[in-house]
Amino acid sequence: MPKSKRNKTFHLTATKKKGRNAKEDLLQKVRDSVDQFSHACVFSVDNMRNNLMKDLRQQLGNGRIFLGKNKVLQLALGRNESEEYKDGLHFVSKKLTGNVGLLFTDQSVSDIVSLFKSATIPEFARAGCVATEDVNLSAGPLEQFIHSMEPQLRQLGLPTTLKKGVIVLLSDHIVCKKGDTLTPEQARLLKLLNFTMAEFKVCLEAVWTKDGTFEEIS
Repeated sequence: MPKSKRNKTFHLTATKKKGRNAKEDLLQKVRDSVDQFSHACVFSVDNMRNNLMKDLRQQLGNGRIFLGKNKVLQLALGRNESEEYKDGLHFVSKKLTGNVGLLFTDQSVSDIVSLFKSATIPEFARAGCVATEDVNLSAGPLEQFIHSMEPQLRQLGLPTTLKKGVIVLLSDHIVCKKGDTLTPEQARLLKLLNFTMAEFKVCLEAVWTKDGTFEEIS
């Protein structure tokens, strides 16, 4: 008869510093989710945006998402075969590294893949992102901006002045070149110029099912 793994005791001595009670609560919520839902899915996130992730949570209905605190999530599931809460969960733990999350759901894998694909949205790049195209501005009026923005544009590196209440670019200016690692100033300028060079994207990485099977998704 298979050994029961439900009543194993795990110690949080390695995670005391940031609130033992909160981590114990998280650990229990993860295990409750294992018991409640059919699938545990590991997913990766590119260009995280809290508002877009909130929308995705709502689309998942009664599914449950855990983001961050990978070490506690690993502890809840079991870091190896002898610790795992249910058969096969230690494989899930090994995938919980880096910028990933854990989704519990009763939806089919194909439905989750479709949902994640539909959630892909162009976004403004942040500092540290890589420019995907050249952006050059030609000298002349910048009529898309109101006059009060001139000091801000100048602070961001544009050679501008005000002429009769219109912002004028005094010379041609290279905002960025494809392949540049964007500075905070470049990222802010690209947003003001309405250039989207990033993408909020969620990808399914692996799926565990209650029967103990585990599958990596390519």
